[in-house]
Amino acid sequence: MQHRLERLRQALHERQLDALIVTNPLNRRYLSGFTGSAGVLLILADHALLLSDFRYESQAKVEATNFEFRLIVSDSALTKMLPELIQEFGIQKLGFEASTVSVAQFSGWRKALAEAGSQVQLFETEGLVEQLRQLKDASEIELLRRAVAIGDEAFAAIQSLLRPTMREREVAWELEKAMRERGAEGLAFEIIVAAGQNGARPHARAGDQELGTGRPVVMDFGARVEGYHGDMTRTVILGEADEQFWTIYNTVLEAQRLAEAGLRPGMNGFDADAIARDHIKAAGYGEQFGHSLGHGVGLAIHEEPRLSHLRQDLLSPGAVVSVEPGIYVPDWGGVRIEDLVVITDTGIEVLTQASKEPVVAI
Repeated sequence: MQHRLERLRQALHERQLDALIVTNPLNRRYLSGFTGSAGVLLILADHALLLSDFRYESQAKVEATNFEFRLIVSDSALTKMLPELIQEFGIQKLGFEASTVSVAQFSGWRKALAEAGSQVQLFETEGLVEQLRQLKDASEIELLRRAVAIGDEAFAAIQSLLRPTMREREVAWELEKAMRERGAEGLAFEIIVAAGQNGARPHARAGDQELGTGRPVVMDFGARVEGYHGDMTRTVILGEADEQFWTIYNTVLEAQRLAEAGLRPGMNGFDADAIARDHIKAAGYGEQFGHSLGHGVGLAIHEEPRLSHLRQDLLSPGAVVSVEPGIYVPDWGGVRIEDLVVITDTGIEVLTQASKEPVVAI
């Protein structure tokens, strides 16, 4: 964790901030290793504090070995303690995470500081730690590799269970069981299983629809391992596939293949997205590909960078992103194929190894 702290301290120095108070739970875990559900960090150039309550004192001392633990009993206690900490460490410019500090919390801080006569200046920060999280270190990539492998194995395990009369929610349950049995601590997100027309909705929820025969079934799922998320999508069809299915499926598959072949460090997300989007447009399905090509994955299931026609995020070695083109046709269904890949110094490494053969024999 020490190298993560040093990268953050450099970012604080560049912004001329004396300290940062970290309230985002994922950023707290990323910087400290602390997995408890409550607490904040105070990061300075030469000190790192973890403030949490009695429930986590022993846990924090084991998990957050680079941090000094300070006991607080509630958020209101933190507010009262803040002026004391600022005086103790001589903080003049304090950054805070604007996206996770409520108006009420911020107002409480300002009131407590004013009553204490503090002259500290408070500065909003956005995405400061999240930018660091974009580039995964070796330990993070290994956890993501494990999460992806569990998803691969689970998908292979359920193939023989699929039947036309099976309902979407039953498939979701079998996937969840298979992932937990193989070491997942939990789901990366609510599993999507969308049969037939339901597949035209990219984020459909698994319900009572039967899989049926001769129509696409979209399955989007992932395992979580030590906080890190897997994310994969495969589209299958039970029984015979018609010409429309093959045309759409092969268009999506080729769009993904082209995108993965073209991804490289230094590329921006807009250009990455365009590789797949241009292929799908040329095939006549541009209006049916409404979402972005992909997104970063790590401690959050959706994080930076984005592979999007609306963004120009830079892709750098160490970023782990999804590559998930799709085509969605109302009253018919959808096809999406998704891999997780690591941006390397020369191109990418594809983590997802699950089969892309769509036809399931019945």
